Amino acid sequence: MDLTLILGPMKSGKSLELISLLSPLRYSNTTHRVYQSARHVRDTGVVSRTGGALTTTKVADLSESLAEEVEVVGVDEVHMFSLADVGVVGQLLSRGTRVVAAGLDLDHCGELFAPVKALLELGPATVTYRRSVCDRCRNFNATHTQVLSAGEPFVEPLGRSQALPDDGTFTYEARCRSCFVSEPALMDSPRRP
Repeated sequence: MDLTLILGPMKSGKSLELISLLSPLRYSNTTHRVYQSARHVRDTGVVSRTGGALTTTKVADLSESLAEEVEVVGVDEVHMFSLADVGVVGQLLSRGTRVVAAGLDLDHCGELFAPVKALLELGPATVTYRRSVCDRCRNFNATHTQVLSAGEPFVEPLGRSQALPDDGTFTYEARCRSCFVSEPALMDSPRRP
């Protein structure tokens, strides 16, 4: 069938867009299920800051989605899944399932998450890119998510595009390109005579 991606930084309305696309299905005869990474512990389902919600099935990986025949599969927090899960999405698409996936596109260093890059390589029918209001300058041009540890930008390299836990360990802000910090601030080096 087809693949729809909803991407962008924190607070950009990705969840609201996912809810908008999938919530009407509960009143239809269309079989569907929405999955969310078990690593996402902030909410029990897809929840928009504006109040909308979708019931989700929390999973460690997407292999469970192959166990039942449904017409539409939703995936929230897609950046928290693995490359193997993108393979599952490919299998779902091959058997005619429509897949709608939402998540962050860029990691804490401003690089594409590996699963998001792999999803883009599947040739989605639709890619919706959302922007947010920058939490620093308050302009409506945020494209990045700044990860903060104890109030300071967390920029330490991790494993290949690894998603950080959403369990309160870190805080997150939407940032524009100008306000986003992607590398540690360099200390002024002493001048040599």
